Amino acid sequence: MAHHALIATILGLALGAAAGAASAQRPPAPEPSPGLKADPALGKPLYEKTCAVCHGANLAGTDKGPPFLHFAYMSGHHGDPSFQMAVKYGARAHHWKFGDMAPVPGVTPDDVAHITAYVREQQRRVGIH
Repeated sequence: MAHHALIATILGLALGAAAGAASAQRPPAPEPSPGLKADPALGKPLYEKTCAVCHGANLAGTDKGPPFLHFAYMSGHHGDPSFQMAVKYGARAHHWKFGDMAPVPGVTPDDVAHITAYVREQQRRVGIH
């Protein structure tokens, strides 16, 4: 029994070290300007300009990208910083089969905050929180 406990301890330490190393290599999420009040009304035209081509004008997705009106994108699963990370660095495909998302150049962290506010507002309207 002690042998199994030792193996489990070593395995747990190795997995913890690997997870720590992976998170240490991850770049920080971009931050909007201090004190910015994200505004869904500003986010809507930014969304339409930069996101709708793949995620749909009505946030229901297209043949190029997934819908934001889906529980996979609720704030408890993909928090607001994940939108910042996806825009800045791109995102690996992990819920859908659309392929990886490329970074979106020219979209600032403030823009992303407004876009995210718009997305969250629309999600609340359909019962996704």
